[in-house]
Amino acid sequence: MRRSETSPNATSGAHRATAEAELMRLEADNHRLQARLAALTEEVGRNDSLLRKTQERELELLRAGSLTQLFERLIVGLRTSYQLDEVALILHDPQHEIRHLLSGDGVTPNEPAGVCFVDALVSIAPQLATLERPWLGPYRKADHELLVPGVSAPPGSLALIPMRRSEPLDGVLVFSSTDPRRFTPELGSDFLAHLGLVAAICVENAVNRARLLRSGLTDFLTGFHNRRYLHARLREELSRAQRSRHSIICLMIDVDHFKRINDQYGHLAGDAVLREVAQRIDAEMRLSDTGARFGGDEFAMVLSQAAMSDGEKVAARVLHAVRAEPIAVGRGKMETVTLSIGVAAAKPGPGQRDYKVLAERLIAEADAALYRAKSAGRNRVAISPNVVA
Repeated sequence: MRRSETSPNATSGAHRATAEAELMRLEADNHRLQARLAALTEEVGRNDSLLRKTQERELELLRAGSLTQLFERLIVGLRTSYQLDEVALILHDPQHEIRHLLSGDGVTPNEPAGVCFVDALVSIAPQLATLERPWLGPYRKADHELLVPGVSAPPGSLALIPMRRSEPLDGVLVFSSTDPRRFTPELGSDFLAHLGLVAAICVENAVNRARLLRSGLTDFLTGFHNRRYLHARLREELSRAQRSRHSIICLMIDVDHFKRINDQYGHLAGDAVLREVAQRIDAEMRLSDTGARFGGDEFAMVLSQAAMSDGEKVAARVLHAVRAEPIAVGRGKMETVTLSIGVAAAKPGPGQRDYKVLAERLIAEADAALYRAKSAGRNRVAISPNVVA
């Protein structure tokens, strides 16, 4: 029997084929590893860039001097810094305190843009009820539509960043991008979580500053602004009226026969009447208007960008609102309270710059009209024939 023999050439060819196959496999593995390394390097670069931007923006947020400035830096600043399509700020404000603080600064309900105040966060998105860490992922209309209102096209991806100082959640920052890969679960989120905490601290600090500011500019009895605030606000409104070439209106309001109420029912009853009168005046004001307790039983209102006809209408509404229903003065007793109101207008001329003097003249003109109303029998409105300029 002959022994089987393998050709040396055949053996060599098999070895070469095996070696080539192994080389191809190693090259393929190398390409995959290089691609993975490039992806990781890109991700690290994105995270590093985002971290630096986050630290820069946090310093800007901490330097914000007011609620309005803080909201602008949260919305516009973050959107610009991170090159986002949209940034939204949703704040839990069940007692409407933040909205009230903003309205005291003349900010309307539609301002600032990008900020949404809600009584309950879950009314915007049920997902927010359990949001403990930043959530990054694709946009889903059913879950996220109310988080990004007014956008022309649906985002590709979102980052939902919780703002929490304590329970419950204080609010949520919403970053949105048209790029579906911009916010993915793999993206590092520790610095976003830190940004959310810093934002929550900044909002809390800004609210506290606004409270302190208002405490020095607010009448403790009625909750209205005080005389000091009125003078400051009048100067601001006169400056704005000059730029926009509009007029502003001042109402001076006096409670008729208030001394008799104090003498007959006591000072606690008088305080209750002043509080109720303030609430009824407040109910007739626009958010852009300013009300103040001027002193004693006297109140004032400033109507921004208003004509004399607007002042007459508001004065008539206030007069009716106060006298329409009797006010409780204690021990089951009720009193019908009436007002005397003086109305004056101011329209600053182009060369006017002394707004303090102009404000004093406007108040004096409205006060003179008020005394004409009182002299004519009270329970009425008197209009000043002069326009302060």
